[in-house]
Amino acid sequence: MKKTILLFIALFSVGIAQAQNTCASSPPINPDQVYTVSAINGNVPPSFCEGTAGSTDAGEWYKYTASENGSITVTTDLPGTGGADTRIQIYSGNCGNLNCEGGDDAGGTGTTSLATINVEAGTTYYIVFDNRWYSGGFDFMLSEGAVILEGLSFTNSNIVSVGSTECVVDMNGDFLDDIVSVTATNIRVNAQQPGGGFIATDYITTNADHTPSWSICAGDINGDGFNDLLYAGGGGVTFMMSNDTQTAYTEDSFDEYVFCQRSNMVDINNDGRLDAFVCHDVDPNVFFINHGANDLRFYQGGLGETPDGGNYGSVWIDYDNDQDVDLFIAKCRGGDSPANINQLHRNNGNGTYQEVGIESNLYDNVQTWSSAWGDYDNDGWMDALIGASSFTNGYHKLMHNNGDGTFTDITAGSGWAEGELFSGTGIEYAPADFNNDGYIDVRTSSGVIMLNNGDMEFRPEAVPSSTGAVGDLNNDGFLDIMAGGTIRMNDGNENNYVKINTIGTVSNKSGIGARVRIVSALGAQIRDVRSGDGFAYMSSLTAHFGLGFDDEIERLEIYWPSGIIDVIENPEINTTHNVVEGTHVFTDVEEVEGITSITTYPNPATNVLNITADTDLKNANVTIFDINGKRVYDAVLKNNSINVEALTQGVYIVVIRGTEKTLQSKFTKL
Repeated sequence: MKKTILLFIALFSVGIAQAQNTCASSPPINPDQVYTVSAINGNVPPSFCEGTAGSTDAGEWYKYTASENGSITVTTDLPGTGGADTRIQIYSGNCGNLNCEGGDDAGGTGTTSLATINVEAGTTYYIVFDNRWYSGGFDFMLSEGAVILEGLSFTNSNIVSVGSTECVVDMNGDFLDDIVSVTATNIRVNAQQPGGGFIATDYITTNADHTPSWSICAGDINGDGFNDLLYAGGGGVTFMMSNDTQTAYTEDSFDEYVFCQRSNMVDINNDGRLDAFVCHDVDPNVFFINHGANDLRFYQGGLGETPDGGNYGSVWIDYDNDQDVDLFIAKCRGGDSPANINQLHRNNGNGTYQEVGIESNLYDNVQTWSSAWGDYDNDGWMDALIGASSFTNGYHKLMHNNGDGTFTDITAGSGWAEGELFSGTGIEYAPADFNNDGYIDVRTSSGVIMLNNGDMEFRPEAVPSSTGAVGDLNNDGFLDIMAGGTIRMNDGNENNYVKINTIGTVSNKSGIGARVRIVSALGAQIRDVRSGDGFAYMSSLTAHFGLGFDDEIERLEIYWPSGIIDVIENPEINTTHNVVEGTHVFTDVEEVEGITSITTYPNPATNVLNITADTDLKNANVTIFDINGKRVYDAVLKNNSINVEALTQGVYIVVIRGTEKTLQSKFTKL
């Protein structure tokens, strides 16, 4: 689309400036003509389709009336703009009652804007440039196109927020996604109600040293059952910690200078306590190790050492399926400097990380602010979409996980390559299954969601605004988008779904870093529980799966950071499962035909444990788990007894799997 737009510049003249300070005086604009906005000094928009009000106090107004059904693209990504930091709002309706149709903040190259919406014949659309970031002196153009077929539709509704609205997460422990907006002195939680709608509560805080001007993330750092917040600002990091009744938040700010970009909460050293990580734009990255008892300590270096930074979009995923989380960093600088080379840090499983970008084939200088990781072909391995924020050093890259620690570039023919279906750029790329068909899609910041066809090919679907925090904001099983003061409620379809909340006991309380896997007729799907996806936003910690028309799930598996594995056979669909770590202990032993009960003795046992059943157990596989669900012993029964002398004192569970059910028996080791 951009190539077409740039061609129009050579073919059409520059528009004549007219008075455009109010909605009522909006001048009509023609397609394929370049217009100059010399200054933004008119009326401020009454609401914002894209982003928040912030310091916005003015706007410049234009209007366009569609002659036929189709689409329009409004862009400032033009040579005369000079990379200006622009923001677009697009409305329908009339000046007394405007309806959000779309908008964009950074969908063009760098900080320029590019928004695409579908339009209806005879309808007038109001196009407004606001001064949130820039006060004038740029060009823009509108171009027409064919209708972008939509497999998705959203219904907009407004909500009263404060300051920055970048967070959708359960804040009150009821497993419903809430909306969080913050200022330096206030946390507003619009709490989703079980019957629908929201109730707003304001939590007055101390004057935070840093506000989330760049990103925000959430997780239960202090383990009290309520999520805490991390504000990643332009000068440093502030934590807001809940109390154990979620009635107040306490500030914990750090003095160290950090030019923050993406932030995450994750258990970096896998000690069962949630830590935090923050990308540093101009220095090596920083992280905060949780030593318990509200003791967070600052560290710098070791996870991205580039001296001049360039660290923008971090995401923690298990790319090599070894059941610990690894770190990918999307880098953003010009040229081929180390600050522009993407990094992959493999978790060695012993508290150390090794940079393996070259070996993995992810060592790349695509200029990007974020990447979207998901198993796009449902083969059991996390793939990566490296989203370009500028085409200076190349285009988007779709990298397929080969399952051996390496990735193959399969961009050509996927819809992401140069000249294919998606020609936008932007800073936000993140995965989610928006149409519940069982295949992970990618939201961009260009007014487009790239829907996954299931064969590593994607198609663009125009949406009112695809940028924002994602979660299920009406508990209907379809993922919605929250941006600024506008909720885009997913209208849904007939597809089925399942949602899973992870509640850690041995692992961190939020279950962040857990791998969730389901098996249905569609095949197997995986999700990693993450705090902080894309670039700026905090989306839901609930693992969400679309099922298409599958009406049952064979099994649900959760691989916890602790090593514990829980399995639920035939879980109910179209509902939410709140799974406590260790309550559905998994064993992969072979099934024993006809077994319906087992008995273990003596109990307590000292050296030998005998196992009997109502069928022959010779050569049966037996697994023993400790009381926390960790596997401690595997054996093959030879004479209906096993030696447990090496086990430490405590309570254990013996597991033998039958063809009909898994059988368990508890015993105490002296």
